[in-house]
Amino acid sequence: SRRQKASCVPGATSSPTAVFIKNPNYSAPDAALQAQLSEAAGTKDGKALAEFVDANRIATALMGDAIATNMFMLGYAWQKGLVPLSEAALIRAVELNGVSIDFNKKSFAWGRAAAHDLAQVTRIASPAQVIPISSLKREAVNVDELIEKRVSFLTAYQDAAYASNYKAFVEEIRGAEAPLGSTKLTEAVARYLAKLMAYKDEYEVARLYTDPAYMAKLESRFESEDGGKLKLRFYLAPPLFAKKNAQGELIKKPYGAWVFSVFKVLAKLKSLRGGALDVFGYTTERKGERALIGHYQATVKSLLSALNAGNHALAIEIASLPEEIRGFGHVKERHLITAKAKEAKLLEAYRGSQVVALSKAA
Repeated sequence: SRRQKASCVPGATSSPTAVFIKNPNYSAPDAALQAQLSEAAGTKDGKALAEFVDANRIATALMGDAIATNMFMLGYAWQKGLVPLSEAALIRAVELNGVSIDFNKKSFAWGRAAAHDLAQVTRIASPAQVIPISSLKREAVNVDELIEKRVSFLTAYQDAAYASNYKAFVEEIRGAEAPLGSTKLTEAVARYLAKLMAYKDEYEVARLYTDPAYMAKLESRFESEDGGKLKLRFYLAPPLFAKKNAQGELIKKPYGAWVFSVFKVLAKLKSLRGGALDVFGYTTERKGERALIGHYQATVKSLLSALNAGNHALAIEIASLPEEIRGFGHVKERHLITAKAKEAKLLEAYRGSQVVALSKAA
């Protein structure tokens, strides 16, 4: 069928639906979705009526923020004659909304231009780089860049000594893997050890919120109703103070902008992390997060003595398990239980591969 043979339009992207919340490993079937839309839209004079545009990438490159995608697509659709409203009416609606007026007008205009000459607009957007939400979640060009990115992040997260310990461990893995002519295991360890070491505790939340770039970003995209400063509200569940529900899960409650003053103090106290004076470090969750780091390092090192070409892929899979430990609080705990069960099975398989290798050698 057409659906079975369809392939994705190059560059076209899709946004995940709510199913992603229940299944973090969900991957949208882009090719099948495009095929269904094309079939539903049909053709006219031998030309497909459905059009696919890499709006997210283009709009982000042109405007610096993915939020521009919606207005970009509205402009694209309007220029194609698919929106039964006048341009004046749409622009007036943007003005009456009173939020990022110039930004939305420009996004709309770029969408119109793309509908007229998509190739030209794409060329204009191509030199720009899409800024990732988190540099840790993007692939680096090579293993050295991957490591250095995380060294830089961990230095900001804690200090140079903390980052140095991370790098020393990763380099140890690189040395052990070198005889196999690969860096795949090193890359996995570099990525996921950093993830475990940069657990998001109270100090890190405070550091990220008080980063000047964060507030600058908010102020450039949103406006208050009265034209003054933005009115912010945070929903937090501090482990030391938050109440729990019937299931023993922490309940979030709203906090006003005054919490920024607390954040500024906490951000400066990150040097206490993991020490005797770290009051947050005595909670079960924080103890568990620190224990995970040591457990991961011990597990990875246990793989090295018998590492060979035959079990190399299995070692990479074991080293990549932290990818499945996601979320915070009870959500993270649930994923951790699943990851531990999977780790036990993989380690058993890895030990089995050692026995096979020994029997062949004999």
